[in-house]
Amino acid sequence: MHFNFSNEQSVYNGKVRDVYTIGDQLIMVASDRISAFDHILPKPIPYKGQVLNQLATYFLNETRDLVPNWLEATPDPNVSIGRRCEPIRIEMVIRGYLAGHAWRTYRDGGRVLCGVEMPEGLKESDRFPHPIITPATKAEEGHDEDISKEDILKQGILSASDYELLEQYTRALFQKGTEMASKQGLILVDTKYEFGKIGDEIVLMDEIHTPDSSRYYYQEGYEERQRLGEKQKQLSKEFVREWLMDHGFQGKDGQEMPVMPEEFVQVVSDRYIQLYELLTGEDFVKHDYRNLRDRIEKNVIAYLAGE
Repeated sequence: MHFNFSNEQSVYNGKVRDVYTIGDQLIMVASDRISAFDHILPKPIPYKGQVLNQLATYFLNETRDLVPNWLEATPDPNVSIGRRCEPIRIEMVIRGYLAGHAWRTYRDGGRVLCGVEMPEGLKESDRFPHPIITPATKAEEGHDEDISKEDILKQGILSASDYELLEQYTRALFQKGTEMASKQGLILVDTKYEFGKIGDEIVLMDEIHTPDSSRYYYQEGYEERQRLGEKQKQLSKEFVREWLMDHGFQGKDGQEMPVMPEEFVQVVSDRYIQLYELLTGEDFVKHDYRNLRDRIEKNVIAYLAGE
């Protein structure tokens, strides 16, 4: 889906978002595409883009007092407009619990992730004594790669002072996200943050605390499930990854991407909407997306024209 905005300078098509640059502004369009294992799945997920954009807006507005961010306006349910930043090519991943990539590393015998030591004797979904930060390089294409703080500094990707500020911001955001999730009966398990620079100022960019970047467990029954060694009930993209793995796909060479049946597409859509309502405590209003392209273009052009 391509848009024609006047004075458009460049377009970046990401896995799930399309970003247009106009002067010192970015127009970020959240699509209904869904990705896993760094591959875009064949079928879009209805309302996913709206959920992600509105959730991101909600959390960016709720954390402005902690960390400066890029967002200025949301002229359409699927669109955010804000200040253009120079991206920092590091994702700040923070983990409060042993899950996902960290668990798979641990299960296979690894006890160090991105230079951070993980304690012995943990089970999947156990809480870490303290949240750990496990950065990743932000790849233009292909897989993001784990990297340690030491290597980030050694390679000169960031100065020591800039990295320390990123860690400070990451921990503050994770603490706020944890508190907000807890009020809604959820546990923020792990998440990632992306930052950029405007001049010398480091600002939070992209989105935060959405199902695309975060994993959530239900608080109710968490302790009991851990005691019994049962899988945690979660709201995240992990169940999509698990479905793909069950159908023989992990993004590796030679593997064929399975096509999700319509019933599963609907399940994924419902889960995204459920997460929005759980996290915000508000009802999700489905905007008509039959003429999604026309609606987005009309609303963005009106905003840019000051209407």
